[in-house]
Amino acid sequence: MFEKYTEKAINVVTQAQKEAKKMNHSLIQPEHIFLAIIKESRGISLKIFKMYNITYEKFYEATEEKLRFEKSVNLKATPQFSEPSKNLLKYALDLATLSNNQIVLYEHIFLAALENKNSYIGRLLEKFKFNTAQAQDLLKRLVQKKIKKLEHPEKYEITVEEQKYRTAERLFDGDTASEIFERAVMKLRSSNYEILGTDQIISSILEDKSSELTKILEDNGVTAELFNEELNKISSRKAEFEGQQIVFTPNAFIIMNTALQTAKELGSSEVTPEHVILGMLKLKKGIAYDIFRKLNISDTKLKDDILKPIEKSMSEGLTIMKLAKQEAHRLGKNVVGTEMFLIGILGEASNIAARVLTELEITIKDVRLTVENYVGYGNDYTDSEVTFTDNAKKILELAWTIAKKENKKRIEAHHLLQAITMIPESVAMKTLEHLGADVVEIKQGIINEINKGSC
Repeated sequence: MFEKYTEKAINVVTQAQKEAKKMNHSLIQPEHIFLAIIKESRGISLKIFKMYNITYEKFYEATEEKLRFEKSVNLKATPQFSEPSKNLLKYALDLATLSNNQIVLYEHIFLAALENKNSYIGRLLEKFKFNTAQAQDLLKRLVQKKIKKLEHPEKYEITVEEQKYRTAERLFDGDTASEIFERAVMKLRSSNYEILGTDQIISSILEDKSSELTKILEDNGVTAELFNEELNKISSRKAEFEGQQIVFTPNAFIIMNTALQTAKELGSSEVTPEHVILGMLKLKKGIAYDIFRKLNISDTKLKDDILKPIEKSMSEGLTIMKLAKQEAHRLGKNVVGTEMFLIGILGEASNIAARVLTELEITIKDVRLTVENYVGYGNDYTDSEVTFTDNAKKILELAWTIAKKENKKRIEAHHLLQAITMIPESVAMKTLEHLGADVVEIKQGIINEINKGSC
């Protein structure tokens, strides 16, 4: 039966076995399957459960209470599927056939569980005021229109092409960043070390008592005094090295490159101290991060505190990035491709690029329909951070370069659109071409709009 199940659907079955074993039950009941459904929830299913404040822990407690008498005699034996569970899984296969799917999706098991009359699932859900009919309607619509794509048309991994951008000079080319670098180098020269590490970079950031970031760090329990006190206790920099020695320690170099990528994703054309701290929190590596751990700093709170003033400004580029991520989530994906930038540009609407596209009669509705045909719907959405495809990273890099040439401190929409025209194989450019726009008229449109603004 399971040869027609997707990997995610099989994960539900496997997790149901684990749930039964965890409760010391000899039979896998529909309730165990539903627990597994909650555990494996992503995308729309995750949103459904969040809507009713249903968590795995809460449902586990309710399930354990209902099934407390079904203890196993042989605790070492592998739990077997009960007849109601077998019928539920068979019904999931029937639902797949009815929805013209050749394979059983996670959603089919979810639907089968909601319609199962031989279990306590319905009564357990009543405790959470769960609207079963509404959930069924959402899931049925999803499986009817779902176009399963195993991967995004654009790759999303670090490539040789991306590596060529990873040069130290680019990391400190902004005014604020260069000040950090100079202070860090001074600390390096006054120490016995020859290689710049995260400890000296973060220490130099903390020395700027007038910055908003320093105040945020202090509010979260990181002061220059406490940081340096912990730093003085460290006699070895072993935590900084994971490979060969370079001008930066490997972790410092990786964190600074992550800061560079973070800056781009937040619509900035320069690396600031905020981006450095966010890069460190993301990677969780190095001496500086170890000191943050010793000071009992909450990664989530510090990250949120740093992002609040950045997001408050809601720059054009940042707004587009946020809209692009929202669009990825709408399609049930944890990957942002170039096509999401295009939707973000049109969604922001007030920018130069949006006006150019509107002149070319490119609408957000038409772009969405075309994009859906290219990338399809997925069910990979989680609360974790999204990944950018290789082409999306290239476009961010190109937009960054264009903004720098124009001496702009922020990446703007027309920088992104211009960058899109430079990657003809991107889904964004293919979408534009499909809708009748070409590179020449897009570039000319950008020039015309910029000239209008300068008049």
